[in-house]
Amino acid sequence: MAEELLRYEQLAAELSGMIASGVLNHGDRLPSVRRLSSQRRLSVSTVVQALRLLEDRGLVEARPQSGFFVQRAKAARAEPVVRSTPEEPSPVDISQRLVSVLRAGARNGIAPLAAALPAPELLPVAALQRLYAGIARRHPKLLEGGSHINTDEPALVRQLVRRSLAWGGPLPAEEFVITNSCTEALGLCLRAVTKPGDTVAVESPAYYLMLQLLETLGLKALEIPTDPRTGMSVEALDLATRNGGIAACLIVSNGSNPLGCVMPDDRKRLFSALTAARGVAVIEDDIYGDLHLGNERPWPIKAFDKVGNVMLCSSFSKSLSPALRIGFVAAGRYHSAIALQKTITSGGTNPITQHVLAEYLESGAYERHLRTLRRAYSQQVEAMRLAVSRYFPAATRITQPQGGYVLWVELPENIDTTRLYQRAIGENLAYVPGDLFSPSGMYRNCLRLNCGNPHTPAIEDAVRRLGAIFSSA
Repeated sequence: MAEELLRYEQLAAELSGMIASGVLNHGDRLPSVRRLSSQRRLSVSTVVQALRLLEDRGLVEARPQSGFFVQRAKAARAEPVVRSTPEEPSPVDISQRLVSVLRAGARNGIAPLAAALPAPELLPVAALQRLYAGIARRHPKLLEGGSHINTDEPALVRQLVRRSLAWGGPLPAEEFVITNSCTEALGLCLRAVTKPGDTVAVESPAYYLMLQLLETLGLKALEIPTDPRTGMSVEALDLATRNGGIAACLIVSNGSNPLGCVMPDDRKRLFSALTAARGVAVIEDDIYGDLHLGNERPWPIKAFDKVGNVMLCSSFSKSLSPALRIGFVAAGRYHSAIALQKTITSGGTNPITQHVLAEYLESGAYERHLRTLRRAYSQQVEAMRLAVSRYFPAATRITQPQGGYVLWVELPENIDTTRLYQRAIGENLAYVPGDLFSPSGMYRNCLRLNCGNPHTPAIEDAVRRLGAIFSSA
């Protein structure tokens, strides 16, 4: 009996995964009971049990004399609420536990729901490999030297200037510094405008890697309430900066990680004017700007900067390949200080990879790739939202991301995702507990899920099992 139960649940998970990922769409007819029985080598009663389970979940409907058909998905849950944040800055101490969480989530056999990484099959790896081979043949001298002074390849800078037209630009070539990643770009900016002991304003919840950087540099974090639709509260930032004391603000205005929100243009304009007037340097991470889930590429805050106060950081790790390790800063009036930090910390960025990226961008392939990638991420995010809605506790709230490919989930207050993490890992399930997104330890009833992989039946089943853990807590 237990074996039969497992079989019908497995079939239901596989079919619901196909529905969630768009393989089976609204109105499609499912294979007949007898055909599923024959194809899967299951008894007719097992297949019927699986279909009845899907019917109970509102995923399929039975039509007399016709079979089972895919139903339109049920409406998703409400979004998380904006929370009050501490009025005083906090020291940051998350790195050791975060590294442990990310290492555990990367082990073989663990469902890939933790680290925000794209599935390899979504990336143009073969095209990039061909470019590497061609450039190595045509430019053999690129491996013969290096420079701590001339770190930026003009061909790549030229392509970034062209791309900046879509960011409200064009931005001057003189603003750009090519870096080894977006992480390095953020770190260089922080070193250029802060000193140990300074306070930096951050979103709440904030991307944990930004918090790690603050911890490493001996900086304190002031959490600013952040809305899952409109981003960081400009009003709260106004109050926090009236008496000075904040050296910089770290922000992801497009596709914020983990909320996925996009700050509206009018609020970006207010934000830019406020920080410039208060002398608060802005470090903007726009790594998800190209991965918006709307109709138009949103402008960054940098587009509304009139005085060079915004340092725009990004990379191609989330859209082309995490292995490229190419990022950049459009540094505004801080260019000299950032270029100096780059020179004394890591010197030049790999010139071969800079040429590869420049040629890929020039070919026009990137825009074609982005259209396909955004469509895939949109489907995967929605599939994950629907799966969480089906399997997690009834009072669960879920974000509706406008960019990127992560999902922020708020569980009932009595559920502690940090306490339950080891149990989940023990069942080969990974996620990032919510308190790692807060220097003050908020969001213990929250978690972030990665939607960077196609929503397979295995992913669907992983979400189901994770929901069972939370429901039984």
